[in-house]
Amino acid sequence: MLGSALRQALVVRLFPSLQLVRHAPASRGQLQWNPAASPAISKSEELEGVTTAIHLSGSNVAAHRWTAAYKREMTESRVQSTRALAEALARLRQPPRDMLVASAVGIYGNRGDELLDEASLPGTGFLADLCKQWEAAAQPAVDAGIRVIHLRFGVVLGPIAEANAGGALARMLPLFRLGFGGPLGDGRQYMSWISLADAVAAIFFLVETPALSGPANLTAPNPVTNAQFTRTLAAAVHRPALFRAPAFALRLALGQMADEALLSSARAYPSKLTGAGFQFSLPTVAEALAAPPARYPR
Repeated sequence: MLGSALRQALVVRLFPSLQLVRHAPASRGQLQWNPAASPAISKSEELEGVTTAIHLSGSNVAAHRWTAAYKREMTESRVQSTRALAEALARLRQPPRDMLVASAVGIYGNRGDELLDEASLPGTGFLADLCKQWEAAAQPAVDAGIRVIHLRFGVVLGPIAEANAGGALARMLPLFRLGFGGPLGDGRQYMSWISLADAVAAIFFLVETPALSGPANLTAPNPVTNAQFTRTLAAAVHRPALFRAPAFALRLALGQMADEALLSSARAYPSKLTGAGFQFSLPTVAEALAAPPARYPR
């Protein structure tokens, strides 16, 4: 969802782009790569002259129960691919100026009501450890003098008016529209989020603000509890939200993923973005959900 919106925004801004794909290129503007191979990009000369690399790869954290095999897939899809791209960029005669790499507020772990910004220490748990490895994997780019920014995303919310809502809403909306939505556990856990429009705009802002580097929370300035988010989403689709999902049932069905991805609390604040002057166009959950699809690429 985010990659598609970003590509749309690049087209609108008339910025040429090159997309790395795992399959044989199907069109101009695509370049094949394989993060598990050495070298990962056989035609790396095509990257010469690129000014910015944006890396968003990673298996869906909430797609499956966290078996040992799926944990390996989540790790390899992030850590291995980030290291492979960083090494490929570092070897170029003319490395890009910037490398922006996806990360997540999961790096802070389960922190209750604590207000977290980029200066906060990482937490504990599988997701926190994964994010630490993910960010460390970009070190070859840092060593080559490339400015690296770690995009610590909260939940990215597209507008509910989008015909094919992606991301987290893809699973939530059908239930809420049927009136089966409700809080997860006690609903008191904080959910850090950002609208799709602001996520894309923040990426451009970071590219265009050379003084910023390192971690940056890509979260709206108004994190909400799960209960608050549930009420807002239910109101947006004009349905009640009465069906609470008990924590024990979530743990029984989903195991460790329930505790770290659904019941964990991260109240993250975007200090780096706001301190540098970034203006959020959709700072509240209600505004993000109600935004028209046309607001994606601003």
